[in-house]
Amino acid sequence: MTYDTVIVDSHVVLPQGLVDKNIIIDEGKIVGLTNEIPSCDKKINANGLVSIPGVIDTHVHYGVYSPIEKSAVSESHAAAIGGVTTMMRMLRLGGSYRTSLVPQLIASSGAHYIDYTIHASIFNQQQIDEMKFCIEKWVTSFKLYMNLGGDVDHVYMDMEPGTNSLREAHVDVNSEIVKKVVETAASLHCPVLVHAEDYESCACGIKKAIESKKDGLGAWSESRSPDSEVKAIKTISKFARDYGCKLYFAHIGSQSALAQIQEERKNGTKIYVETCPHYLTLSYEKQQGYLAKVMPPIRSTNDVAQVWKSIEENQIDTIGTDHVANQLKLKLGGSRVWDALAGFPGIGTLLPILLSEGVNKNKISLQRLTELTSTNASKIFGMYPKKGSFEKESDADVTLIDLKKEKKVTTELFGGFSDYIVYDGWQLKGWPVKTIVRGQVVADDFEVIGKTGYGKMVIRKTEA
Repeated sequence: MTYDTVIVDSHVVLPQGLVDKNIIIDEGKIVGLTNEIPSCDKKINANGLVSIPGVIDTHVHYGVYSPIEKSAVSESHAAAIGGVTTMMRMLRLGGSYRTSLVPQLIASSGAHYIDYTIHASIFNQQQIDEMKFCIEKWVTSFKLYMNLGGDVDHVYMDMEPGTNSLREAHVDVNSEIVKKVVETAASLHCPVLVHAEDYESCACGIKKAIESKKDGLGAWSESRSPDSEVKAIKTISKFARDYGCKLYFAHIGSQSALAQIQEERKNGTKIYVETCPHYLTLSYEKQQGYLAKVMPPIRSTNDVAQVWKSIEENQIDTIGTDHVANQLKLKLGGSRVWDALAGFPGIGTLLPILLSEGVNKNKISLQRLTELTSTNASKIFGMYPKKGSFEKESDADVTLIDLKKEKKVTTELFGGFSDYIVYDGWQLKGWPVKTIVRGQVVADDFEVIGKTGYGKMVIRKTEA
């Protein structure tokens, strides 16, 4: 038999460790691992390289500052350069999902280089009533923004396909909405993603800091203190225990939040935890300017150390980017940190940062890297073993890594919508050099060679 592709001579990362095997691919699927080189149409020489299951970015914002049919192209391009094979979009719609979801899905369908899926944000009772409809369209996870309400209620929703105008909205994600989303998600056997900051605490902190004429990323962190995270974590964890709902705390980066999550786990709450590369590398003590403004804020160098420790102690399940495809003209909207836009791009640097600052500095193993960037996400969000695995019949999503390759980060490298990057000028060691999605090479040596529309929406399962 002649197979489509064989990846030859790479070090393959499996749950049990590193093995030197050839990867056989046929019709977009993993056929098996072997010491032989069977007959094939294409042979990929991966001598000296490491093969990991394709990276899954669990947390990506795109379609907000440019319409989805354009942003899917630009951001999946950046993702492919960075070794990402599946991107999970945080969809925000102000109105009805029954009328607005399908147009978003149609506009997405012809625009991605890599595979993708969607988390649906829930802001009001109408959307709570439409959660079952979302599941019928293969959207099987839901996002809550506990940071939005009261005096800090402003958010940009995703643009309507075919338009190019920002969609400002004011929302109130109060405790009643939070409780009902958790209850409904539990009944539908779906996880709830949580932005855990208490909006009342944040509003008070920001007002106090502005009145005191404070500025800078340190003031931003102080105004949205880890105490606001702790309060939100306590509130929603109680609801989750009451209804038997699984929570996924997104972008956790403070020692206090991590400690409170451990307490809630001891109380019996079913919890998954995501952190981001910026909580592993950036602190307000060392960052200049406002580019690294984000919610929740980057914290202290002590918090950075604690996040690494929590990874080592298996208290963190995934690493997503919280990538925001925005541009400098919006990002730096004034002369103070309070005027700047929160969020920044990061999908292209996810893997290089973890290879350079993690694997190559002996902070994490390649097996742990694979768990954090692929396998765990696949299991949590109903994609396993189709994604995040080298098991037979899984999708042939493979990221080939050169652990010795050194390269400087530049904005232009990734070809995304954003015209800046917080890691600009960083010299990183360890880069993805081939990105393979369902058996097809979509990026090779920092060049995207795939086609838009090749990426497909991943069909996900809910728990029985």
